[in-house]
Amino acid sequence: MNSVIQTKGLSYRYGKGRMALEKIDLSIREGETVALIGANGAGKSTLLLLLRGILDAGEGEIVIHGRGLPRRGKIEALAGEVGLVVQDPDDQLFSSTVFDDVAFGAVNFGLPRDEVEARVKRALAAVGLSGFEERIPHHLSGGEKRRVSLATVYAMEPSILLLDEPTSHLDPKARLEVIRLIRDFPGTRVIATHDFELILKVASRVILLHEGKIAADGPPVSIVTDEKLLREKDLAMPLVVRYLMALESGDHAALHAHEHEHVYDYHSRDGKTERRILRHSHPHAHEDDRDHGHEHENQ
Repeated sequence: MNSVIQTKGLSYRYGKGRMALEKIDLSIREGETVALIGANGAGKSTLLLLLRGILDAGEGEIVIHGRGLPRRGKIEALAGEVGLVVQDPDDQLFSSTVFDDVAFGAVNFGLPRDEVEARVKRALAAVGLSGFEERIPHHLSGGEKRRVSLATVYAMEPSILLLDEPTSHLDPKARLEVIRLIRDFPGTRVIATHDFELILKVASRVILLHEGKIAADGPPVSIVTDEKLLREKDLAMPLVVRYLMALESGDHAALHAHEHEHVYDYHSRDGKTERRILRHSHPHAHEDDRDHGHEHENQ
């Protein structure tokens, strides 16, 4: 397949501070779903902003669909090709109604009114929010806001979708719905995320950024299960990945969900001391079926 996104020697520095990205050479093929991972400050969001044309590259080149981006007017040049969903929906929703927010890009693109209305209708249907046109965006739930944010981009019918932490701060049901919508998008996707479960569900490739440079690039499973690599790049393997690895290993490992008790003294404002117990459970992998438990005391 042809590359739809290419960067050559792409670098960016915020003011006179540190380099946020340094000499990024990248090629993303049509239809790929690429997850960008890395510790906070690794350059994930900066890369998305550069690809959308919101930031001007300090050095290097960005090529979208075979065309190098102009130094000026990049946002307008990419309006119908590249869509960005930012991390906080409240930064993307600013109108008095859902219709106006979803229609904003199409209106500013100069489309006729009937085409704008048709696009808004299609976009809201795609995210499961038909009939929300007159709702007030800031009265919606977190999951609904995230879906409206997606609809604002869908209305522009881009071929490339950029997403910055799309599942953050969502309850489990809303998170799964957003993952489904991302998976169903019929184009190229680049996702900056800390959500390894999202990566395993939708990504075909993972790029690990560390201190503004590409530290690893490869299949999702090979990277998110490489504990040594993750630790070296200031990341940690999430419990869900450990659990899935143990589940699939067949190494005589028995998975247990153990309840643990943490006993501690609670000191109230009136000077009284009360013994409290905090219980929680989580999975462990063991080589046999023995039970275990532990108790902690805070004096």
